[in-house]
Amino acid sequence: MLARWGQGAKSGALAKTFDAAYMRGMENAQNPSSIGFMKMHGAGNDFVIIDSRGRGAVVTAALAQALGDRNRGVGFDQLAEIRDSDAADFALDFWNSDGSRAGACGNATRCVCDFMMKGLGRDAVTLVTARGALHAVRLADGRVSVNMGQPQRDWAEVPLSHAVDVLHLPLAGDPVAIGMGNPHCVFFVPDAEAVDVAGLGAVLEHDPLYPQRTNVEFASVVAPDHLRMRVWERGAGITLACGSGTCATVVAAHLRGLTGRRVVVNVDGGLLEVDWRDDGVWLTGPVAHVFDGVLTPAFLAAL
Repeated sequence: MLARWGQGAKSGALAKTFDAAYMRGMENAQNPSSIGFMKMHGAGNDFVIIDSRGRGAVVTAALAQALGDRNRGVGFDQLAEIRDSDAADFALDFWNSDGSRAGACGNATRCVCDFMMKGLGRDAVTLVTARGALHAVRLADGRVSVNMGQPQRDWAEVPLSHAVDVLHLPLAGDPVAIGMGNPHCVFFVPDAEAVDVAGLGAVLEHDPLYPQRTNVEFASVVAPDHLRMRVWERGAGITLACGSGTCATVVAAHLRGLTGRRVVVNVDGGLLEVDWRDDGVWLTGPVAHVFDGVLTPAFLAAL
């Protein structure tokens, strides 16, 4: 697997060596027996991104699961595949590290939008996901903001297995159910740092109330415009950040009367901002392009 590190201190002969290897790798990526990819992250929420425009979708459940292995593959929280779209600048599909599909991924969306805006020479793009048409912009400080759409607040849209009060689920801890393309179960706790996220998240992900499994968030209120949140993602486990989960948590907090609609959220990987506006829930934060690489024919043949 050939990799090219992102922005860093390299110059002279070393830079030429890296660039020559990278160009050979990109030539190999045109071979249908190999696949090029990018590694990016948003607030520590890390992704493999495959650009399939012009050749059709290449990602399968087996490929996503193999790539998601942090010892034998590349490792990621989610995989995002860029596809052609007649209705927008591009389309995105998402996969979890266990090979299952994800309906939305806010931080991966922001990362891909940053890549696409640079490629198109623009500061705004439109895209299509399972959530529908979305819009993203780059701010003056370099952060990327994406409109994640309106929250899903009806039990059937989340979805849940039967009708309940989504603001007060019949589960210990009195959580809130919110859909943001993915289902979420949001708990408000006195101290998010003290929660056994791994133990509780692994169980709650599979609660019968959630027929498609669920992401699980644990948040404590710092101020009316500030939350601390930790997350367990379905199909991925504990992650340093979750874009759709951050959005769901702020929506739940506002509906419970705990915060306003514009909130800064401390996640394990840094700071994200959420602004629930009339046109949707906007997620804003940093993005980073770490390296590019090529999956070898041998790796792909072993799937």
